[in-house]
Amino acid sequence: MTNTCDFLLAHARPGDVAVVQAGGHSFTYRQLHDAVAGLASELASAGLPVGSRVGLVGANSFFWVASYLAVLKLGHVAVPLSDRSGPAEVRRQVDQVGCAAAFLDRRVPGNVAAALAAVLGDAPVITDEAMRALPGAPPPSRECDPHADAVLMFTSGTTARPKVVRVTHANIQANTESIVGFLELRSADRILVVLPFSYCFGASLLHTHLRCGASLVLGGSLAFPQTVVDLTATHECTELAGVPSSYQLLLRASTFATRPLPSLRLLQQAGGKLAPETIEGLLAAKPSARLYVMYGQTEATARLAYLPPDRLPQKLGSIGTAIPGVELRVLDRDGRPVGPGQRGEIYARGPSISPGYLDDPEGTAEKFTPHGLRTGDVAVVDEDGFLYVVDRVDDFIKSWGHRISSHEIEECALRLRGLDAAAAVGVADPEAGEAITLFVTPARGASISAQDVIAHCRSHLPKHKVPRSVVLVESMPLNAHGKVAKRRLRDLAEHGAATAASGR
Repeated sequence: MTNTCDFLLAHARPGDVAVVQAGGHSFTYRQLHDAVAGLASELASAGLPVGSRVGLVGANSFFWVASYLAVLKLGHVAVPLSDRSGPAEVRRQVDQVGCAAAFLDRRVPGNVAAALAAVLGDAPVITDEAMRALPGAPPPSRECDPHADAVLMFTSGTTARPKVVRVTHANIQANTESIVGFLELRSADRILVVLPFSYCFGASLLHTHLRCGASLVLGGSLAFPQTVVDLTATHECTELAGVPSSYQLLLRASTFATRPLPSLRLLQQAGGKLAPETIEGLLAAKPSARLYVMYGQTEATARLAYLPPDRLPQKLGSIGTAIPGVELRVLDRDGRPVGPGQRGEIYARGPSISPGYLDDPEGTAEKFTPHGLRTGDVAVVDEDGFLYVVDRVDDFIKSWGHRISSHEIEECALRLRGLDAAAAVGVADPEAGEAITLFVTPARGASISAQDVIAHCRSHLPKHKVPRSVVLVESMPLNAHGKVAKRRLRDLAEHGAATAASGR
């Protein structure tokens, strides 16, 4: 099989811009090739056996991209680590996967760098200084076993402890080709990247845009949403990608809804269910941009389903249908396909599905079944075959003998004008089994109380679905990938977060 580094760079033209770094410094594909060669030479000098695991520690940068490609070029296994992880988490992750070397961005905090050095011992740690000394004869690319691990990717851990997903060379190449095809990506595209490459969605942005020879503008994070809007305008970006919290922030805390961005032709969304109200806000804000609502999992490399923009009006709230090369089925508890309107769990098959978790045979057997990848998402299918996610299996709230979708409560709350975000969780209760606690984020300048939210839910939901308590928070806790961390919300609720109103 073609080396995955060579596969990703196969269509690049040397003089075209590959990466625009923070501050506006541009790097061409020729410079990227040279940097990959230099870093690969430095790594090769360590004499590691093929398939060694190599950590990547740092924020999105030209150095990160070149390091990642260098690891793949030599047939090693890349282990992306979030730059937002603290020293204890970095130490745990590196020790868990057994890294034999690492690439380290020198801007990483000193305590994180020290933790990395401590766990690696005498193993080589390569910084961006290695890009300066270019070799006369760079090492050749190693041919890939399609079923060998290419990347070890940590799951987002929104509801449980993160696992380590084995992503193979075949997985990456199949998923990349599929996404490039259905999104109709082209070399003239410039995507503003605000998602970390250590997250599967961010990694898929890197893979797909390198594959078609496009440009990646590295925009940092969404901590300053107005900066994202300014960078999109300055660099005339044609694409923007984000998770639900990304678009909620852009709509409520920046000029995204009102500022003309004529270059923007494509919006990508994945990483959780986007509320219909947010979708409508995006369509109103950027009517000339095509919005792709997508669905995926780390265990599937990235994307599994997409909703074409021209079907949004008729299928609002749907995740669409399977991407090319993937088969999706909604099955009942006995493994039988459900009929239209009935609930079941989504299972996936295809060449982009991971072979399993690292060193976790029990977790692998539970998730990767004879029916396919068990996604953990409950959905219904309509008469046209379009899927609608009802909730995560782990996020259903079991209250007073009912199995309640947290998504239903959240979507109801968000229909109340003045709310930007909502997240419902179940908290252990001796009478109800689980009591519903709803966390909400009021819009800037909105005068809204917990009592208002309770009253709204009472008027639109059956009694057993009305939250027992509502907590107003300035912002939702997010994990490193920008997803709402419901596990942290449960901890807040269980440890007595101040509730402003009661629904009973």
